Amino acid sequence: MRFFLVFVLLFASSLTLFAEDGFPDDEMLPQEYKEEIVLENNKSLHIAVKGQGVAPAFAISPAQAYVLAKRAATVEAYRLIAERVNGVRVEGQDTIKNMVVKNTTIRANVSAMIKNAKVVETTFKDGLCEVEMEITLNYNQFVQ
Repeated sequence: MRFFLVFVLLFASSLTLFAEDGFPDDEMLPQEYKEEIVLENNKSLHIAVKGQGVAPAFAISPAQAYVLAKRAATVEAYRLIAERVNGVRVEGQDTIKNMVVKNTTIRANVSAMIKNAKVVETTFKDGLCEVEMEITLNYNQFVQ
């Protein structure tokens, strides 16, 4: 009986974050989630990201370590740009048995075509490579 009451209280308290339409109340959200950036006509949007990659332990030479870390950092920078432009699809699933979570699976998926992204700076220090990448989006690129 005590477990049931705790479950009901937890469930009821989680519902207070959401309005009647099923979306979070604006008052509960941080400021950066309240304002949506919109690409307007005759304006451009500049996006800058930093991707990081680590040199693998199995690298045969310092040159191979640098190239592999740089590639990982570049791919992550592209992913970060894709997340900002198209968003992230997140799917989650819980397996519950006897009112106890047995398994939780969360998958994140990003899909986008990125063109004309420029590598601004690449740094490599202590096995960590950082790639700074930027892209400028224009309204005319999306209207056809």
